[in-house]
Formats: sequence, C-alpha cells, structure tokens
Amino acid sequence: MAKITLTLACVASDRTRPLMDGRVRVPGVDLVFLPGEPEDIFRRALRDKAFDISELSMGSHIVTTARGDSPYIGLPIFLSRAFRHSAVYIRNDRGIHSAADLAGRSIALPEFQQTAALWVRGFLREQYGVDTTSIRWRSGGERVAIAPPPGHDLTPLGMDPMAALETGAVDALIGPRIPASLGQGVVTRLWPDYAAEEKAWHKATGFFPIMHCLALRRDIAAAHPWLAVELYRAFAKAREISLAELRLVNVLRVSMPWLASAFEEQMAIMGGDPWPYGFARNRDEVAAMIRFALADGLAARDIPPEELFHPSVLTEG
Repeated sequence: MAKITLTLACVASDRTRPLMDGRVRVPGVDLVFLPGEPEDIFRRALRDKAFDISELSMGSHIVTTARGDSPYIGLPIFLSRAFRHSAVYIRNDRGIHSAADLAGRSIALPEFQQTAALWVRGFLREQYGVDTTSIRWRSGGERVAIAPPPGHDLTPLGMDPMAALETGAVDALIGPRIPASLGQGVVTRLWPDYAAEEKAWHKATGFFPIMHCLALRRDIAAAHPWLAVELYRAFAKAREISLAELRLVNVLRVSMPWLASAFEEQMAIMGGDPWPYGFARNRDEVAAMIRFALADGLAARDIPPEELFHPSVLTEG
C-alpha cells in the first residue's frame, strides 16, 4: 500500500532516536520528525492540534479526556518518566524542614496541571499526609484552560516561577527544571538526598512516575485503524535498542563513567524492566494519576484508565 506521511513531535532521546535516524521504521508510514522541548510541543498540540502524532503531557491528557475535549488518543508508550522528589525546591529561610512544613505555604509551579506537579501533590497527600488544599498555589500559566479547582487556592503568579522563588515571592517551587540559584544562596531542595527518598517511595509503590505518553490525533486514528498498533510496536522496538545500548561497555554510548554500575543497580531495583511500556503493566500507575487529578480538582469526572488509550493497543506489551 502507499505510505502515508505524518508529522511526529517529540523530544529527542535515546528512546526516540532509533526512529529518527531510521534504524526503526513504522510500516506504511513516512514520519516527518519535529523534535523540540515539551513546553512548546504540548502547547501547540493541545491548542492548535498541530501534529498528527505527539508526545503529550499525561496531566493535560487526563484533564482533557475527562472533560471530553481531548484532540488526541494516547498510546501506552511512556516517552518520559521521572521521579519527582527531586523537583521540590524551598527557601531555607522560611522554616521549612520537612514535607509537613509545606502545609499553608505558598508554592510556585509552571502549571497546576503539569504532570510533575500532579505527582508531587499526590505523594505529598498520600505519603506525607500534607493537606494540599491548605497550600497557596501560584501558577506561571496554563497551556490549556482549566476551571478553578474547587477548594484550592490557585491564582496566576504574574512572574517566572523560578524568579518568584529566588526573590522570595513564594516559599517553595515545584518544577521539572533545576533553578539556576540552587545551592548558591537560600534556594535548596526539600530532600537533599532525593535519590534515597525516591528509591524508598518506589519500593513502597512500585511506581516510576509517568510524565508523557505518545498520542495520536483522533482524526488520524479514525482514518487509519491499523496505525496505533504499528506505532506501539515501532516505539517498543526503539526502546529495546536504547536499553541494549546502555549495556554496551566497550565504548560508552552515554557520557557517564560508571554507567554500567548505574544500569545494573537500576535493573535490580526495578525488577529487570527499568522503562516499562504497555497498558497492563502500567494500569495501576495510570489509575493513581487519575486519582490524583480528581483530588486536585483537575479531572471533571472519574475515568477508567482504558479511556485514555486507543483500544487496539490495550493488549500490546
């Protein structure tokens, strides 16, 4: 059959480069890659439906799916995952020494719906017993409109979230990017040994926090019913190539001297599957994210995890 040409916007990573450089191909598809950074990709995808296939924020995907206006349907290809205890920054002149001390404080974040913030609010409530409705949330601006969450103090920040922390306009910051002032003055992490905190949390929950999924625009999915499965299988193959490269020690493919040791530790901690794709393997984690979104007032209704993903790929993986 004649190939179709589709645009694909995503971050360039070891998990996507095998597709970008042609080592892995999607049968029946010529992909036009549009690599970029998440903030720009998500904004263009959600506001303009700009891409046929897009990396997508799971937080925003849950919000738009729950209210019924999502232009995309997800695939359980989780291109970005990250532990987020490391993403909580505080001023050390405000008497904040533990998670409990965040109650009643002002916290800046790039967006209330951002997936990193969704995870942090979730574990603040469920692991540390923090009443997140007591916090004064200050948002840098939302990529798609959200209704004011009931019972939450959420207002626009009116300035850059990192600058707000550095100047003392807020007490703390949740964000996926490291502030330039970290460790140079009053800005520090809430958990200095964040890796230990994250490993303990992973041991307790089994979760490796999903940040982004791959998503297919709904009109494209409807026009090509075979496409979702082919995309899933191609991206899964690319992931296997990326993990195999981490095992190569004759010439290190990543600029980390003790990469082999780090990879062995990661495999041991995560049961031999450090970056799981597939719906069944990740259903409980996605359900937790929906639960967090409901508690945050972000999800308009409780949705089954299956609703976020194309039905043809639910048994893949």
